[in-house]
Order: sequence, then C-alpha cells, then structure tokens
Amino acid sequence: MAKYSKHAGDKVERAMHEKKEGTLKSGRSGKKVTSRKQAIAIGLSEARKEGAKVPKKAAAKKSTAKKATTKKAAAKKATAKRSAAKKAAPRKAAAKKATHKRASAKKAAPKKAAAKKATRKKASTRKKATSKSA
Repeated sequence: MAKYSKHAGDKVERAMHEKKEGTLKSGRSGKKVTSRKQAIAIGLSEARKEGAKVPKKAAAKKSTAKKATTKKAAAKKATAKRSAAKKAAPRKAAAKKATHKRASAKKAAPKKAAAKKATRKKASTRKKATSKSA
C-alpha cells in the first residue's frame, strides 16, 4: 500500500515547480524558498491540510536525549573554565599593579631630583635679590 496519495504527490510537484520558477514563498516570513527539502515540506504540509493521505510528521528522535546530556557536560566544562579564569584574574591584576608601581617609582625619581634643583635655584635667586636690595 502506498504511503502518499496521488493528491499529495501533485502538491509536492507543484511546490517544486514553483520553487524552480522562484515564486514559492515561505509561509511565515514570506521569503523566497531556495531549499529543495523545504519545497517538499511545503507541498506535503498543504496536502495534509486538504486531507490527502500523508504520513504524520516524524516525531522527535531519541537522539535529543543524548544532545541534552552533551549540552550539560559542555556547560560544566564552560563553568570550570570560567572559575579558573576568575582565579587567575586577581593574580594577573596584582602582578600588573606591582609592575606599575615599580615603573612609576622609576619615573618619580627623576621628577623629584628636578624639583629639588628648581627649589635650590629659587632659593639662590631669593638670596641674591635680598643681598642686592640690602
């Protein structure tokens, strides 16, 4: 006995023809259909609505259970990586601060020396000015 009725075959044939012409549109979005499989699905869906003999849509396979377990495992790995990264982050920050302090101390030393020289010059010019006025 045939799985599909003649009417269902005609609907699929019409959908394929429209797809090849470029006039077959998707139901929801209204976008042009380019996939052969999608065109067949549209034809079968229309035939199903009109009551033609078409098998029911395939139920979800048992592989979805496997996918769920693999997703859980992947999620655990991701959280483990995140926690390791969080632990490493403070160490990196502390190391950066230490190097920053060293660098700023090196920069500050010449500035301090320059400031001392400037104050010495100011003091000497003041002494000269006071001695000239007296």
